[in-house]
This record gives sequence, structure tokens and C-alpha cells, in this order.
Amino acid sequence: MFERIGHLIAPHIVRFIDWLLQLMGLDLRTGETFYEAVHFFIYDTIKIIFLLSFMIFIITYIRSYFPAEKVKAMLAKFHGIWAYVISSVLGVVSPFCSCSTVPIFIGFVEAGIPLGVTFTFLVTSPIVNEIALGYLFVSFGPKIAILYTLAGMTIGIITGLIIERFNLYHLVEAYVFKIKMAEVETQVMTGKQRLKYAKDSVIEIVKDIWIYVVIGIGVGALIHGWAPEELLARYAGPNNPLAVFVGVLFGIPLYSNAVGTIPIAEALINKGVGVGTALAFMMSVVALSLPSIIMLKKVIKPKLIAIFVGIVATGIVLVGFLFNWIL
Repeated sequence: MFERIGHLIAPHIVRFIDWLLQLMGLDLRTGETFYEAVHFFIYDTIKIIFLLSFMIFIITYIRSYFPAEKVKAMLAKFHGIWAYVISSVLGVVSPFCSCSTVPIFIGFVEAGIPLGVTFTFLVTSPIVNEIALGYLFVSFGPKIAILYTLAGMTIGIITGLIIERFNLYHLVEAYVFKIKMAEVETQVMTGKQRLKYAKDSVIEIVKDIWIYVVIGIGVGALIHGWAPEELLARYAGPNNPLAVFVGVLFGIPLYSNAVGTIPIAEALINKGVGVGTALAFMMSVVALSLPSIIMLKKVIKPKLIAIFVGIVATGIVLVGFLFNWIL
């Protein structure tokens, strides 16, 4: 559906950009590389903002049925492997990111949800949220979007199972188990309220993320126009067996979200970098960013942080190699 919408609006966007660049006095004579980079930047910015707003509206309306208290209550009802599967599914449709790490962790532990199930949710939610899913559909199409979603869910489930298997509760800060969070009554929305909630969310989210869109597309435009292909191929191209490792190592220290990293991944792929390498880079940024790790330090001990990072990073690397092989 989103590809069809993109194809419908694309010619109109291209005509508008051609007119705008002519108005600015730019054409191929000003330099083909510069012209193409500017064209890429304007085109992707308009297309992404429009389609992303549409996608956010749809998914935000759906997620209005999953407030935080309801998510916690649903997870508490499941046991065994199904608890991890449901946790990963709820991580996909829930509106949480790394900034919510500490309160979510405390709330889940206080509710008696197993530590592994909690980590499954914490891994899946930032990797595959409504913005990431919508952006992937817009930029790469349904196949890669679905594979990326399944990969993120799998990494989350395996991370949770391993952490629970080794009974690492002693590596959680003691005060977490003593906290009793107040119960919040879940308000049931009407259809009209859900539509307003979705509309307000589009405005709020786009207002908060537009700068990341612009920066991400700007970096993508630079890569699209000027990044030397031979340099990219040498360090992250298909001929380098360590390309995925390079992508993950570069991604971990960075702080961004899917909005900022997907256009960079798209530009890298267009330059010959493997799909798996680019997506592994993106996953490492959103799942293992330094701010989220620093926030986790407030509720778990350094040893558990190291275990968590090691498991997730290993999973991302394996997914990267797998994607490079099958895509």
C-alpha cells in the first residue's frame, strides 16, 4: 500500500523539485554530483515526511489499544515461551523507546514479570517501533520491512531466554524489587478520541523527529553524492568478510533513532554496501546506543549490562550476515 502511495506522489514531487531547483538557478551544468545530491535531499525529505506521517497515523491509532498498563497486564498472563513471543509482539506495537527504559524495567519487574521477558520487550521495542516499521516500508518495501521485524523480534526473544536461563536476578539493583509503583487505571478511548490521539501523535512525533529526518537524509545525500564507492566497498562492501562487524562497531557508540539511521542505511545500500551490513548498523544504533546503556546502569549492574550488550551485538552480527546472504 505504501509503495503504491509512493509511486502515485513521486512524479508530483519530482516536478516540484525540478521547478524549485530551476528557481534556485541549479541544473546539471552547476555540477552533476551537487545537483543530484540536492535533488536526493529534497525528494527524500518531502517523500519521507509525507509517507511517515501517514504511517504514524495508522499505527498510532492501532497502538491506542495498548497503553502501558495494559501491556504490563497482558504480559503477566503468559508463561513459558509464549511469554517471550507475546513480549516481542507487544514490543513492536508499543510506543516505547530507549528513553523509557528505566520506568518500563521497574514497572515490569514490580509486576512480577520474569527478567528475561522484560529484556525481550526492552530489546524489541526500540529496534522495531512504529516509526522504524513505517520508514522501512517506505524506503525498502515490505520484504525487507518484514524480515527486519522478524529479526528484531528473534533477537529480543533469544536475549530474554538466555538471561532468564542463567538466573541473573542478582545482577539487578536491589532497590528495584522494593519499589511499588502506583496502579494507573486504563482509560478506554472512544473512536473519535482514538482518531484525535492519532492526529495529535502525528503532529507531536513529526515535530520531534523532523530534525533527525533532515540530518539523516542530509548524511544520506552526502554519501549518495560524494562518498567514494571504493572506500565504502573496502570497509563495508560485500568483498569484506568483516563488513558486518565494522557496521555494528560503528553503530554502538552513536546515538540516534531509526528515523536518523534508515536514510543513512539506504544511501549506503545504494553505494554497494550489503543490505545486512546497513541494517546491522541501524540495529546497533537503536538497540545499543550509549544513552540507553547509561540509563540501564541505574537499574542493573555492569556485569548484566555487558552480558546484555554481548548477546544483542552477537545477534545483530548474525542477522547482518544472514541478510547479506539471502538478500
